[in-house]
Amino acid sequence: MNFFVTQHIVINSLKIEGISNSSVCQIGSAGIIKPVSKLYNTGGFTEPAPQVGPLPTSGLEEFVPLIPLVQPSPVRSGTLR
Repeated sequence: MNFFVTQHIVINSLKIEGISNSSVCQIGSAGIIKPVSKLYNTGGFTEPAPQVGPLPTSGLEEFVPLIPLVQPSPVRSGTLR
């Protein structure tokens, strides 16, 4: 049995925090996901990377999200009915 899926997906922004050799990022439907591992040393490096130094600061004391968030509603004490 064959299924044909037509999709229209628009992604304005996609932020990936981390990725490893076994990571899968799936957007939409996939019939079969086959594992593949391709490791390349494209830079010709022969030593491990140097240790990371301190992260730069932006000068902003407060985190400002890219998506505006609404304030959470206050929690009422009492029993739920």
